Amino acid sequence: MNIKVLVFLPIAVAASACYHNVSTSATKLDPSVRLARTCPLGVKLYTAPDRLQQSYREVALLNSTGQIHYTDEGAMFWSMRENAAAVGANGIILGEIDEPDAITKVAADVAKTEAVRKGKAMAIYVAADSANSVAACANYKGPSRLRRLLSL
Repeated sequence: MNIKVLVFLPIAVAASACYHNVSTSATKLDPSVRLARTCPLGVKLYTAPDRLQQSYREVALLNSTGQIHYTDEGAMFWSMRENAAAVGANGIILGEIDEPDAITKVAADVAKTEAVRKGKAMAIYVAADSANSVAACANYKGPSRLRRLLSL
């Protein structure tokens, strides 16, 4: 067996445990619409629909879940950006994030399970902002080598 595998495999497993604690699904609203993939850096976050000054097209519903002890809202938003970029969206209108209450957290600790936070959002395409999205993605290198190894 290769010594590199013996050294890096435990590191990869530990890192994957941290990275994969957020799960996001993207449900396309119109499967016939084909938009070019973009990168997560080209996807802007909006707190409400009225914050947009341009017209937009709704592309997909995003639903995220993350283990509360190992994730935060930033990890959830990044996961949403990755999924929105995969369906060609260049924006996300954030919905609600449901945090477990204190009783749920205590019950999960006692039962040795994990409490989860849930988030919802709408992936959108803003045609007037497509040039900014392309510019933001111009130097994006994609996932690091370690993250590519973890996805195998």
